[in-house]
Parts: sequence; structure tokens; C-alpha cells
Amino acid sequence: MNPQLTHQELAELVGGVLIRGAPSGIVTGLASLADASPGDVSFLSNLRYAPQLKTSKATIVLVAPDLAELPEDKALIQVANPGLAFSAVIKFFGPKARPLVTGIHPTAVVAESASLDRSKVSVGPNAVVEDEAVIGDGTIIHAGAFVGFGARVGGDCVIHANAVIKDHCVLGNRVIIHSGAVIGTDGFGYELVQGRHLKIEQVGIVQIDDDVEVGSCTAIDRARFGRTHIGAGTKIDNLVQLGHNVNIGKNCIIVSQTGISGSTRLGNYVVMGGQVGVAGHLEIADQVTLLAKSGVTKNIPVPGAYTGYPAKPLIEGRKMLTYPARVPQLLERVKDLERKLAELEGRLPQ
Repeated sequence: MNPQLTHQELAELVGGVLIRGAPSGIVTGLASLADASPGDVSFLSNLRYAPQLKTSKATIVLVAPDLAELPEDKALIQVANPGLAFSAVIKFFGPKARPLVTGIHPTAVVAESASLDRSKVSVGPNAVVEDEAVIGDGTIIHAGAFVGFGARVGGDCVIHANAVIKDHCVLGNRVIIHSGAVIGTDGFGYELVQGRHLKIEQVGIVQIDDDVEVGSCTAIDRARFGRTHIGAGTKIDNLVQLGHNVNIGKNCIIVSQTGISGSTRLGNYVVMGGQVGVAGHLEIADQVTLLAKSGVTKNIPVPGAYTGYPAKPLIEGRKMLTYPARVPQLLERVKDLERKLAELEGRLPQ
């Protein structure tokens, strides 16, 4: 039998208040405002999509208490944060999470000197856990993942298929590493000696604190010495590159295709949009937001929003971004002034 809820039960599930619609109405599914059908619950968390609220076929919608225009033909639940509250709806109607099945798959390779409780962890097919690695209780290591020599992985972590945790790296509790991510690659360090690039040994580690999530195909380089450090609660998207000895503060957001060069330090609650580039050995203050495609070439000591290349405070940066589009117009004005000057010079007595 497919799951269903009454409107009142739905309100209780999300911690909201039913302000319009029959308490006994039935909800049988969920969808976005644009894709919803009768019987679906949806939500409005971004006012950009407010026009869709009027045309959506959703039976009931989660809305914020301060929403001004409320349609008359839909049941509505007021809740403080509709986007966050909708997570409870997804958990109810969505596919159930795969339960933790503890034990070591017969094809996995787990070194005898590795420290783990086989009755409290899950190691999937063809996964490798090398000598002296430590795996905390409740951790899941999916198929083909690799945990290197002396690495430490905390409790309740998820290491997805084909992710790599290299030697001596340290993960806290509840860390999620998605498929294809590599933690602890060698830092990109070379010296040009007699016309050849000689490799500089990278002997440090990567330390990832509690509740960090690292997206697919992200690479985090180990330190030359010391540590590359990711603070608690930080979320890193797919396809991000973090150089050696980078230090990321707590609860930062690093979006796809961002690159941060070696030894740069970020404060807490820093947000970097997609394709941001940051030079090495810089300091970025707490609560700095860098808009997509920004380029950071100098320290940013003051919190706030920045954009452009080189990155400037938001208003100044946006002005800089508009200037190139005005070049054709300015060229035409210059040509017009040159023509008028030529005509004027032609009229003057010689």
C-alpha cells in the first residue's frame, strides 16, 4: 500500500500549522510546484517561484508565515522554513535508506592489523582497508573504496564506492565521502633544478572534522608537512580542488569547480560559488561570500559579498563586470568625436 497522510498529519509531521484546507484531506505524494499533480504536497521556499504557486496543481503547499499573497484554491501549511521542513516529507514518501548491514564482504581485503569491530561496521565488495587503519563503529565503506595505511575514519561515516582515503589521513565522525573523491593526494610541489621539475615530498596529512561532506571527484591534497584541514560542518561540492596545507573553517560551503591554491586559509561560514579561483597563501575572513567565477588574488579581511576578477566588494565588482559590455558603445562615441574633430579642423583657416 502506498503511503499517505491527512493534511493534519502532514502539518504535524513538518511542525507547521494548517491554515487552509480540510484537516482530513489526503496527500499521496510529493513534487515540485511545476511538476505536482492533485494529491501531491509541494513547497515554496524561494520567492522567485511564487508565480508557480498560483498555477501549480499541488493539493497542499508548505509556505512561510510571511508570504503575502496566498491562493484561495489550495490547502496551505505555514512553517518557519519550508525547504527544510520538506525534508521530512521526502523521508516519509521517498525510498527508504538502505539499512546498515554489518560485516566484511568476502571479496573485501581488510588487513589483520586494521582496527575495527566487524559486528559494527560494513565493508563492501572489493573494498580495501590497509594495515593499521582505524574504522569507527557504524561506518559504511562501500564497494571498491580504499582506506590507506594508518588512516583513521571515525564513527557513522559513509565512504561511497570507489572513494579513496590515503595513508594517515584522519576523518572525524559522520563524514560523508562521495564516489571518486580522493582524500590525501600528494600536494602539487616541485622545484626546477637544472631544467628538470623535481618532486618535493609531501609528508603531511588531510584532517577532516565531524559532519563534513565531500562531493564526487573532489581532490583534497595532503600537506607538504603538517595538515590540510577541513573544519566541522563544511560541505564541499563535486569537482573541487583543495591544494596542500589549505585550511577551511567551520560550516563553509564550497561549490563545484572551485579551486583553492596551497596554504590559503578560510574563516568560518565562508561561501564560494561555482568556479571560484583562489590564489595561494591568502587569508579570507569569516562570513565572506564569493559569487560564482570570482577570482581572489589578495587577502579578504572584511566579511561580506565579493565578485569579479580580481574579486571586489559586491557593488564595485558588479560595476567592473559591466564595463566590458560598454566598450563597443564607447568606441562608437570615440569614432564620432574623431569625425567631428576632423570636420572642425577642416573648417579652420590654415
